[in-house]
Amino acid sequence: MPLTPLDIHNKEFSKGFRGYNEDEVNEFLDQIMKDLEILTKEKKELETKLKTSSEQVGHFTSIEETLHKSIVVAQEAAEEVRRNSQKEAKLIVKEAEKNADRIVNEALTKARRIAMEIEDLKKQSKVFRNRFKMLVEAQLDLINTDDWNHLMQYDVDTEVIDRLSVTED
Repeated sequence: MPLTPLDIHNKEFSKGFRGYNEDEVNEFLDQIMKDLEILTKEKKELETKLKTSSEQVGHFTSIEETLHKSIVVAQEAAEEVRRNSQKEAKLIVKEAEKNADRIVNEALTKARRIAMEIEDLKKQSKVFRNRFKMLVEAQLDLINTDDWNHLMQYDVDTEVIDRLSVTED
């Protein structure tokens, strides 16, 4: 067990014949006691500082571990967000492709229907044209008949008409 300043202060030596000078020994012991007291105080202060520093190191180590865990959690969260974003992007692309296919199919169906309607209108137009042509040709045939020429050959006696109209009055 280490000596304390009090141990040095209370130490008594036995007296011997022709021993050391008691005053010098006491004075030296007093000096040792003071030096030991100073060293003991310094040691306690250093131990306190060491304990405080150890606690701070422990606290900082705990903070470091917490920060490390937080960084890991943040990285995992960022990775999860990235994965979710990629999944969402893929879903959006699939949905867009599906909509594009639907729109293209609808457009093709509409184009086919319009093409069929155009063909039907062409047929109706040909039928109408042929009928109209036949009607016009029939009318031309009527105009070109000799009946028109016979009508032009009739002479109307206007004097007879005038007399008839006077007698009726």
